[in-house]
This record gives sequence, C-alpha cells and structure tokens, in this order.
Amino acid sequence: MSFVWTDRMVRVALGLREELAVEGVEYTAVCTDSRSVRDGALYVALVGENFDGHDFVAAALSEGAIGAVVSGPVAGAGVAPIYPVDDTLVSLGALARYRRDALQVPVVGITGSSGKTTTKDLMQAALSRTLTVHATKGNLNNRIGAPMTILSTPDDAEVVVVEMGTNEPGEIGALAHIGRPDIGVLTTVGESHLEKLGSVEGVLHEKLDLIRGLAQGGRAVVGDTPPMLVEGAREVLESVRVAGWSERADEDLRPEDARVDGAGRWSFGWHGHRAGLRLPGRHAVANALLALAVAEMLGVPRSDAAAGLSDAEPGDMRGHLQSIGDVRLLVDCYNANPQSVRAALDLLGTLDAGRRVAVLGTMLELGVESDQLHEDVLEDALAGGLDLIVATGDFVDAAERRGWVGRDDLIAARDWHDAYAGLRQRMDGSETVLLKASRGVALEGMVDLFENDFGGRASAGQES
Repeated sequence: MSFVWTDRMVRVALGLREELAVEGVEYTAVCTDSRSVRDGALYVALVGENFDGHDFVAAALSEGAIGAVVSGPVAGAGVAPIYPVDDTLVSLGALARYRRDALQVPVVGITGSSGKTTTKDLMQAALSRTLTVHATKGNLNNRIGAPMTILSTPDDAEVVVVEMGTNEPGEIGALAHIGRPDIGVLTTVGESHLEKLGSVEGVLHEKLDLIRGLAQGGRAVVGDTPPMLVEGAREVLESVRVAGWSERADEDLRPEDARVDGAGRWSFGWHGHRAGLRLPGRHAVANALLALAVAEMLGVPRSDAAAGLSDAEPGDMRGHLQSIGDVRLLVDCYNANPQSVRAALDLLGTLDAGRRVAVLGTMLELGVESDQLHEDVLEDALAGGLDLIVATGDFVDAAERRGWVGRDDLIAARDWHDAYAGLRQRMDGSETVLLKASRGVALEGMVDLFENDFGGRASAGQES
C-alpha cells in the first residue's frame, strides 16, 4: 500500500492537536531544501549556523510545497497549512520516526568510527541481487541525512539501510530512536571526534547506543577490532555476531583463503562461495563480512550475497586508485583518524608498485589527544618501509617535536601546495602516492597538481 502523508498524520507525528486536522490535505514528500521542492511537498524550515530555512518558506511554497513546519514567524505563507513547533530539527526526526513506524520492512542501522559508508555500499551490493534496497545516499548520515533517508523510502523498498554518524554525545541515541533498527551494524571504534566525545571509551559508549536502541528482538553484528568493541557490544546484547579477521570473530564470519592482487583488491571464500572486491584494502574485507552477516540475517542466498559484493565500486575520495601518466594516486581524502590512516598506509604497502609515497594531512577533531596521535601515526608511517613520507599540517608539528625534520625519507611542509613542490623534485613519474587527510584539509586539490605535471604523458587511465 502506498504511503501518503495527511494533515492528520503530520499533526500526530509532531504532537499537535489532531482535532484541527483538515480532510483532503495530503503531501507527496517531506523536504528541507527550498531549491529542490517537489510539488505537493511538506517543507521543514531547518535552522543552521549559516542559514535559516524560515527565510525560504515563501520560496518553497511558490515552488510547489503546500505546507510548512516552522519554529518561528514566517511571511508569505498565505493560506498554506503551517505547523508550529519548538525545534524543526527535532520535528524532522519525529516525522521520520512516524514514517519508520509505518514501514513493513526491516531497517538496518550502520555506525562506526570509520568504514560506515564503505560498509553501507557493500551491504547494498550484497543485498541488491535479491532485495530492493533503499539506502543512505553518499554519507548523509547526520540528524538531517538519516531522517531524510527514512522519509524518502519508496513504496517498493524491501529493506532500508541507514548510515548513522556522530560527533557529539547523544547523536547515535537520537538517530537510533528515530530509525529503531531491526539490525545494528557497528564497524569499529577508534580515536575519532575526540574533541566532543573525549576518549575512545566515550566513542564506544556513543556508538553502542545503536545497539541499545534496536527494535524489540533486534539483532546486531560488530567488527572484531578493537577488542573493547566486542566486549562492550556483548555487554549490551549477548547474542551479537562478530565479523573480521581475528579469532575474536565468529568462525563463520572470517575470510577463507584470502588473496590480494597488485592493486590491493582482495578476494576470499565464504561458506563455499568466492567473493571478489573492487574496493582496495584489507579493511574492506572486514567491512564485506559485516555486509554478508546482514545479508544472511535477511535471508539472502549466500551465493547472491557473495557475488553481489563485486558490484560495489570505491566511493569518491575513499581509497580510489587512479593513474595519471605512470603515476598512481590512491586518493583517500574524505575522512582521517588514526585508525583509517593506518589502514590506508597498510593498503599502500600491499600495492604492486615501485616507489611508494604517503602524503599525510591533518586529522581533525581529535581534541587534547591530537598532538600525541599525530606523533604516533607519523612514527608508524616512518617505520612502515615506505620510500617517502610527506608531512603537512599538524604532522609537521609532530615531526618537529620528535626531531624528525631533515630525515631523508621525510618532507615536511605545513601547506600541501609547498609540500607538492618539494615532492615533485624527488619524483621520477613512476611512483604510487597516497593522499590521506581529513575532509577539511582539501588535500584532494593536489590531484590537479599531479594532473598538470604528469597528465600529458601516456596514461593507463583510471583503475577499477
């Protein structure tokens, strides 16, 4: 049966007076952007640091919206239904919770310090040969993106996969309350968003709110690293499944006969079926096993799930390997914390390549632990057998504190433009170069510099 928002349903969802409902008022969708309003939509006027959706209510109504949720006075609404609330962001979540309660299909929630989007993409691939999947687009996993994923669920969806992110206490709990997942997936925990979460223990407590917020009878699967994740998850839900490489993982959720090719792409056996990944990196295998565990929980044939994994492509700036002339770039600039940087360095070390170079940019939101964590990661990078490390941003401070500036295997330049100039002088054009930094650093801009210097040479093109 098709889901249609009525005036009464909106009022019930928002806790407004149901007796004031008007018959015949129906909404085709819920939207938060006045620039992409669908005809017949309900517009929710969100307020952010640099915008106020209340300024665009009239524009949204002129573009086809026929009602609005607001937390303050607005002009130009005419006779359109207006729903007054205290906080429009909270109300967006309330609408999503109402929609979730109306769903007759399972909901999967995914969180973790890293690997959320990759796991979501692999899960969608593993499920899609059997089920019609509705999943979070890109990494829209915050208190706007996660509710909008649920609100945009089409009528033909057979499973909904919602990515859930956090950078402060309480966010995962709020998103789990909205999504009420039937299955919870926690990829890993590490030193991420420490600025507000305080410690790895704080990260773990926050992430475990996903499992605490499962629907009645809900199930969960977690990654096997670090050990504290497995221990913490089992304290919340004794029956939690564990997937990964180590003996902490359930025996049937470990890779069998794992092999890696020269581009860092792994294949492995699982219950007698062979799974081959297009995504590079050993960590991708762990994420794939989480996806396979969920597929099995949802009744997807093992053969379909294993074969489907090969349909997942590397996400933009998430370990994407491309060639510019004879230079190969491993572009991993969407997120960076100590755990993900070490995984990227490990991947670089497995590639069939000549000289290997790692360009490292600042890991953001690490709070008071930032200095020590940058030192630890740089120490590991320098000890990893790579030919050259290029330290930028906070990694330069780390190198100076530890007395590493001046080493033959290290270039230190605070700005990545200057770092490239030093790197270029030491390149012969046949290197494999990792670009790894937090998104706010915009290290991917270095790709254009490589293109300018090496793009005119014979190129093998992008690698898949």
